[in-house]
Amino acid sequence: MSDRSPAPGALELVQALVNTVDLESGADALDTAEGRARFGLAEADLAGARELRESLRAVLLAHAGHPPHRAVTPLGELLAAAPLVVAVDTADGSATLTAASGGLLASRVAAAVAQGLVDGTWMRLKACEAADCHWAYYDRSPAGRGRWCSMQVCGARAKMRRYRAK
Repeated sequence: MSDRSPAPGALELVQALVNTVDLESGADALDTAEGRARFGLAEADLAGARELRESLRAVLLAHAGHPPHRAVTPLGELLAAAPLVVAVDTADGSATLTAASGGLLASRVAAAVAQGLVDGTWMRLKACEAADCHWAYYDRSPAGRGRWCSMQVCGARAKMRRYRAK
């Protein structure tokens, strides 16, 4: 739904995962083989991936100053079991935190969150405040106070509702 550019670096994975479901229509990309393949998921992994997605959405809502959309397993609990390793580049000595077993979605998400923390970008990944949207977007506004995934859609709807209420 967003007309914004994708989140920087590894946070694009988090943004893409949260945006696999369209809350307005109910369409879930994880229901398709193509949608699951994008994240390296088998059908047996769906319940865990959906739980992770909704926990991420709750955190992204918190980044925007909003309460969780529903009761979810805390993200910290889901990522606590995600194995990570420190990979050191022998050429320049730089180090990165990576998923220990490349295929585990929770590990890749944990590594993306850790990288976002290091880069200072994690808190700018937010969820749209519109109750029928909650689409993940990266807030590039100077003050970091963006409220909607799209000013042309969700922002315009909210402003029109406020105007009509007057």
